[in-house]
Amino acid sequence: MKSGIGQRIRKRREELNMSQDELARLMGYKSRSSINKIELEKTDVAGAKIDEFAKALRTTSSYLMGLETAYENIPNLIPLSGRNTRKIPLLGTIACGTPILAAENVEKEIVLPDDLAADFCLRCKGDSMINARVFDGDIVFIKEQPCVENGQIAAVLIDDTADVSEATLKRVYIYENKVILAAENPAFPPMAFSGQEMNKVRIIGRAVAFLSSIK
Repeated sequence: MKSGIGQRIRKRREELNMSQDELARLMGYKSRSSINKIELEKTDVAGAKIDEFAKALRTTSSYLMGLETAYENIPNLIPLSGRNTRKIPLLGTIACGTPILAAENVEKEIVLPDDLAADFCLRCKGDSMINARVFDGDIVFIKEQPCVENGQIAAVLIDDTADVSEATLKRVYIYENKVILAAENPAFPPMAFSGQEMNKVRIIGRAVAFLSSIK
């Protein structure tokens, strides 16, 4: 094993307050023992696996190999210092028929750079988008719009009776006779809607950025 990789994997995992069990699940290992052996540097990590660890730990392969500090050159990591900022609403539960951005729907406000085109944000739930580097608990910034280009990530409501707080975040593919909502995790199969079922799918906005907790 390249010296120190296991130590940096453990350090980064602990920075994220992630358990060995959680990391094992993200990496596709059957148990935490595999992670424990790697962190104790008793097991080698192949080059391809280093890339997977970097994605799961929201860092870079270069950092895990000791070539850079933890947060250098991470895509979508936007520093706020020295920039003009504004606040947008983090939405909570939305009552049926209530406009999305009505005051009673706002859970709190989130600061973002003034030049980031977003109208509101949602808290991500689950791990269906981890390969797009969007993790459970991340804040996803949404530009409100009723349609997106094929392949773009969007916040989508399935059936108008759903709450916006339960919106699903997926890659959207719209065809003449069907809509496909695709996850960024092979453990989650695509969701397909055809015929009248297409009317159940409502795009509420395009994902333009995300905010992860970094300690």
